[in-house]
Amino acid sequence: MSKNIIITGTSRGMGFELVHLFANQGHNVLALSRNAQPVNNLNFDNITSFAFDLCKQEDYLKVKEFIETEWEQVDILINNAGLLLNKPFAETSFKDFTQVYQTNVFGVAEMTRIVLPFMKNDGHVVTISSMGGIQGSVKFAGLSAYSSSKGAVITLMELLAEEYKESGPQFNTLALGAVQTEMLAEAFPDYKASTSALQMAEYIHDFALNGNKYYNGKTLQVSNSTP
Repeated sequence: MSKNIIITGTSRGMGFELVHLFANQGHNVLALSRNAQPVNNLNFDNITSFAFDLCKQEDYLKVKEFIETEWEQVDILINNAGLLLNKPFAETSFKDFTQVYQTNVFGVAEMTRIVLPFMKNDGHVVTISSMGGIQGSVKFAGLSAYSSSKGAVITLMELLAEEYKESGPQFNTLALGAVQTEMLAEAFPDYKASTSALQMAEYIHDFALNGNKYYNGKTLQVSNSTP
């Protein structure tokens, strides 16, 4: 049975791969990113794509209108969009922190709030976080804004799972280790991750479809490196 799935951050990397994985299975996908062009070039009847900025209030209304007129309900929301900043803390400005948190925290909160009224009790909200957001994990200098924002969404999903535990949907977070994406390459040009964007997308795809049968309010650490 096909599901209605919203994915943010779909112009490249894991988000782009996820759109394909779901669409090829026959699911309906709303692909949201600031640059809609890569997904627009695909000839799929079951993919809808338009330019969307997590920092623009009016863009959320476009999503709400689309759901109301085209779908009526949403089965899965994947909060995948993220902004990665690698900069020494002393050089990180108020504006830098604001931009990172607007995308990685406020955007996740607002997108979830907009979509929730259209989700049933067995819906699934999956938020992509980072191992850097896990308390006690190995930290990397230069990621004060990024990793702290990824810690914030972990707690946010735990709170929403508690608040909606009677009515659903389920809320879970995947804290990913390093994945070889364009975003990683831009922030750390010399680093090569062992996991590809497609490999991680396949894991996220399966978890989004089935993980809420076993988990709610949980953070799963998805990393093949030690620590």
